[in-house]
Amino acid sequence: MSDTLTTDVVIVGSGVAGALVADALTRAGVGVIMLEAGPPVDRDQAVEVFRAAPAKVPESPYPNVPWAPHPTSLEIGVPGTGYFIQDGPDAFGSTYERIVGGTTWHWLGSTPRLLPRDFEMRTRFGVGADWPITYNDLEPWYVRAEREMGVSGDSNEDLGSPRSAGYPMEAIPTSFLDRVIGQAAAGIGLQVRSTPQARNSESSFNDRPRCEGNSNCIPICPIGAKYDALIHLERARENGARLVANAVVFDVLVSGGRATGVRYRTPDRTDHTVLAKAVVLAAHGIETPKLLLSSDNGRGVANSSDQVGRNLMDHPIQLSWALSRDPVYPQRGPGSTAGIDSTRERPDADARSAFRVEIGNDGWRFPIGDPTFEFTAPAPFPRLREGGNALARRWNEHVQREIRFASSVEQLPDPGNRIVPDFNNLDDIGLPRPRITFAVGASVRAGMADAAAVHENLFAELEATERNHSDVPFGAGHIMGTTAMGENPATSVVDAEGRSHDVPNLWVVGSSVFPTAGTANPTLTLAALALRTAERLVARL
Repeated sequence: MSDTLTTDVVIVGSGVAGALVADALTRAGVGVIMLEAGPPVDRDQAVEVFRAAPAKVPESPYPNVPWAPHPTSLEIGVPGTGYFIQDGPDAFGSTYERIVGGTTWHWLGSTPRLLPRDFEMRTRFGVGADWPITYNDLEPWYVRAEREMGVSGDSNEDLGSPRSAGYPMEAIPTSFLDRVIGQAAAGIGLQVRSTPQARNSESSFNDRPRCEGNSNCIPICPIGAKYDALIHLERARENGARLVANAVVFDVLVSGGRATGVRYRTPDRTDHTVLAKAVVLAAHGIETPKLLLSSDNGRGVANSSDQVGRNLMDHPIQLSWALSRDPVYPQRGPGSTAGIDSTRERPDADARSAFRVEIGNDGWRFPIGDPTFEFTAPAPFPRLREGGNALARRWNEHVQREIRFASSVEQLPDPGNRIVPDFNNLDDIGLPRPRITFAVGASVRAGMADAAAVHENLFAELEATERNHSDVPFGAGHIMGTTAMGENPATSVVDAEGRSHDVPNLWVVGSSVFPTAGTANPTLTLAALALRTAERLVARL
């Protein structure tokens, strides 16, 4: 049994991009149906699940349901396990959620802007691609996105991205650890600066409470001080949008060169149809291309360029960790409140990738976990329950001196890095899982080496011991590319508005439209682009 729904616009995905578009459309009086593959989440229940989880990874509070499986950190790099079919020289290390609200449930909340040079990589360095828009084109939309998401930041800080307006809220206070690292950075000619972030530094903005420094922003803010997509989902629903959860879209319907709607499958394997005047895909950098390439019985839609699914990018992370000589007291405040941004600009970006240094307030949890985790290996201690009070005291002394740096390294687009639907490996409702081919590349490896050298110099200034530098890149969770925007329909998937070159009423929002990755966490940029696309869509409707 199936049914058919009709609306003005159907949006596939309920993360930040889809939620912002839904909110903008409904405020303009446009009818909207949103389809989300996974279920809704209750925050209080998710917090309890997280507390009880033996492995406190980003995905641990959230359901991984059979009809909408998602990748998990514990499966990455383990052959034959997990949602991804890994088929490349390097494992693709980033994950995401398929739940109502998307990956904003477990994102860190950092919101730096891209730099002007990031939009002109081909012109300035002869590599990558130029965006079809400039930084100046997007700057007013950055301002709007910061207002919509509620970003706290220091408006007097120069982070390399010119601003036409200040942040909506004052900066989240930096940590004692940040100040100690700042003194060390000054010794090697670098400067630590406050990181803008979408969490409240004051009460009641967007009806959210002020950040109380719970320190587990990844995977969940227990009080909702950090922005998540539910804010705009609720606004859209109040204005008439309909949200259908547990609706896995598997086909974009096209007739006469135009999109007419989508088909989705429910957990009981029943198929349903939504007919619409326009289709918006907001299903992230893996699920959006998988959907496009799976449509029309696997023949694909909107892919005359053969670029759908190609140019998959992340910010491969160089992780380093050590013990400071003196206590620095991590585990206070958000997961990160400051970083080093001057390393994002470099004249030899054609050969050695730029990077941004994030200072972690979470000690060694990112690289190795902590002694309470069942899966931790190798670890500096056995499990706490095996060591008693003496071990607990030794662990506490250890935690007080833990330092962690994570440098997000710029990755250039490579058409060989791609995602395709694997029709030979189906999920529980008969839909293909994503097959990923991924290689980090020489310029990223060079950038990682440079980042490790900066970390080592900081450790030296801090007289740190037990210095560790990962020799493999970690995933940043920054999934970009795969439906890149561009002026030329032969080399890109959507235009500067986010509209398909092939199907004029099919739109794509999210970080999949990025032609290049830069070094900034992508959420603010994808939010700015989504707001811009929503305005263009309203005008065309």
